[in-house]
Amino acid sequence: MLVGGLAADGWATPTPAEGWTVAHQIAHLAWTDEAALLAATDPDAFQETLRKAAANPAGYVDDGAAEGAALPPDQLLPYWRETRAELADALKQVPAGTKLAWFGPPMSPASMATARLMETWAHGQDVADGLGVTRQPSSRLRHVSHLAVRTRDFAYLVHDRKPPAAPFHVELTGPDDQVWTWGPEDAEQRVTGPALDFCLLATQRRHRDDLAVQAVGADAEEWLGIIQAFAGLPGQGRAAGQFG
Repeated sequence: MLVGGLAADGWATPTPAEGWTVAHQIAHLAWTDEAALLAATDPDAFQETLRKAAANPAGYVDDGAAEGAALPPDQLLPYWRETRAELADALKQVPAGTKLAWFGPPMSPASMATARLMETWAHGQDVADGLGVTRQPSSRLRHVSHLAVRTRDFAYLVHDRKPPAAPFHVELTGPDDQVWTWGPEDAEQRVTGPALDFCLLATQRRHRDDLAVQAVGADAEEWLGIIQAFAGLPGQGRAAGQFG
């Protein structure tokens, strides 16, 4: 694990997210896991969280990260681990067919778990970049890829654009040369490339110019310019060549 044996001063290492240290990244994950736990166990109380977020959409996430980052690492890391374990148990108890409210569209428990995996992977990339560590990709990238494909229309909506009516065909190559596909084979709009690159783009951890993701068709091209697998406001992404 990237932070399990990290010295206390290492938690203050800056990451590519402006103003966020390693501690901010882990605090954000803990904060979001706690919010998901509330959504799964007390939907009425979670509505108050949504109201607070709506009242401060630009600063709510940063404020939560800053509050957690102020904790000593020997408190912050156990807090995140314990909350994550509680969330995993809680999601197993949610009745089948239930949709959980969230900062984006409501989600099933399985989708919530996938979303938490995606965000942990994405913020883990920020931590790795900050610490100068190269992570080895695994087949779990399929979950991140799947969520990115499923949230295509959401990406359009948060950019005040109308989603295309026709489905796209997405074909990605996994880290062990697996081929993962979504959508009809004969779709006119197509996206192809390495799964790692697609996930980095969908989580806005790399600029598209630095990735080998290709689009065929104007709609597919537009999607790759606005794609985001995460809930909330559109992100600024990363500058081209930042990690070259």
